[in-house]
Amino acid sequence: MMDEASTKIVSHKIKTAQEVAAAVGPRPRDKKVIMCHGTFDIVHPGHIRHLLYAASKGDILVASLTGDEHITKANFRPFVPQELRAFNLAALEMVNYVVIDKDATPIRNIGIIKPDYFAKGYEYTKDGLHPRTAEEKEAVEAYGGELLFTPGDIVYSSSGIIETAPPAIAVEKLIALLEAEGFDFDSLRGALAKLAGIRVHVVGDTIIDSYTHTTLIGGMTKTPTMSVRFENRKDFVGGAGIVAKHLKAAGAVVTFSTVLGDDGLAEFALRDLEAAGVHCLPVVDRTRPTTNKNAIVAGGYNLLKVDTLDNRAISDRIVRTLSNQIIDTSTDIVVFSDFRHGIFNRDTIPHLTRALPPRVFKVADSQVASRWGNILEFRGFDLITPNEREARFALGDQDLVVRPLGLELYRQAACKTLILKLGERGLLTFQSVPKKIEDVRAFFALDSFAERIVDAVGSGDALLAYAALALYSSEKPLIASVLGSLAAAVECEHEGNVPVSPNNVIAKLERFERLANFH
Repeated sequence: MMDEASTKIVSHKIKTAQEVAAAVGPRPRDKKVIMCHGTFDIVHPGHIRHLLYAASKGDILVASLTGDEHITKANFRPFVPQELRAFNLAALEMVNYVVIDKDATPIRNIGIIKPDYFAKGYEYTKDGLHPRTAEEKEAVEAYGGELLFTPGDIVYSSSGIIETAPPAIAVEKLIALLEAEGFDFDSLRGALAKLAGIRVHVVGDTIIDSYTHTTLIGGMTKTPTMSVRFENRKDFVGGAGIVAKHLKAAGAVVTFSTVLGDDGLAEFALRDLEAAGVHCLPVVDRTRPTTNKNAIVAGGYNLLKVDTLDNRAISDRIVRTLSNQIIDTSTDIVVFSDFRHGIFNRDTIPHLTRALPPRVFKVADSQVASRWGNILEFRGFDLITPNEREARFALGDQDLVVRPLGLELYRQAACKTLILKLGERGLLTFQSVPKKIEDVRAFFALDSFAERIVDAVGSGDALLAYAALALYSSEKPLIASVLGSLAAAVECEHEGNVPVSPNNVIAKLERFERLANFH
């Protein structure tokens, strides 16, 4: 808590526009005055950078803030009343004066103070000059002043933090990582453009993910039974099937080997995959159903999930068929997409791995769902993408914190790149570092780029697809991790397994580029 003397010093900086004008004197001045204006609801690092840059361009910095009555953006705003917002700004050493603007715009106060420079954030130029900014520019230039734009290397809108806090954090971390390795947003766009035409052979379990939408009617009085009214049902190809569709949507040439039952859902899967442009090599097993996971949804909440499946290991005959398909398919990348529904287990994995062509790029993902998959059964691969739970199961360790956990898994898996998925916390990537290159990280973290979670199921499949293609084409784990994370963010902002296209990823990328204004 500040003492009384400090409080007086800070409060002394808070002036009316007329008082500031009297203090700085009329133009021309020996000491240049620069003025900033904003809401400053929550003062954050973006504001600090904005103000520091402005202070470096003048001798006297005036920070003007919008009064409470004129803040109508978002609900329950402002979060901090104008007196405290002014106090926060005045406490900053680089700020000389603070003005609480009683008008809706700073135009009148610009005319009173007549700053030599009026500083705006770089994001105000992202879609051309906003009409209000144009009005401010006209007011400043009317008496010979100049409008400046500060570099926008981080979001400095309070709304950006209050309404989309994770992206604000993600932007800052992304900028630092890209700068450290000499990349920029054009590097990401260039890498995305190189995914087309890569040949990929996906081997794995097909799942039909169903969403049965209902309306809650009520409950029984004698038993704890909920009653719902059926509305509709939507079926999506999931599991390894959606991995294949993501790869195809990204531009790859995809072959898909899988095991299906002899039923209507198998026919649905084959029609859907064919329509997506995926070349299927199905093996029909009449002794098992096509795996189906049906979520019963009411009012946006999952009430129940009904799984129809048979997790028995596939027969030796099917193992031989899949092995021959792996041998006979000419490809650049092989993806083992393991959902533990029969294809992969400790007995089949060695046979399928031995069938891999020499020098092919090897990718594996083994998920913990209704059965326990073990990612360590895919040793020596180029890329593996487990989540934290799968990593803990593989190592039999529930105590290690995440980074040492990932490092130990990376060591035991003997892989070239490990992307450890951490859900809403983003991801950790571990990579091999040549001994001669000292400035390359052995690991790095990315925050999630998701801004609005609708359905997180399947986001890891999108990450796997884009990361695998990008890592193969660019040989840069950072590029692969960013593109994979962007694809995952797109996927979890939609219900069901919907293939993510490069245009979707570009849109998300440009969203963050606008936030960063990275050069």
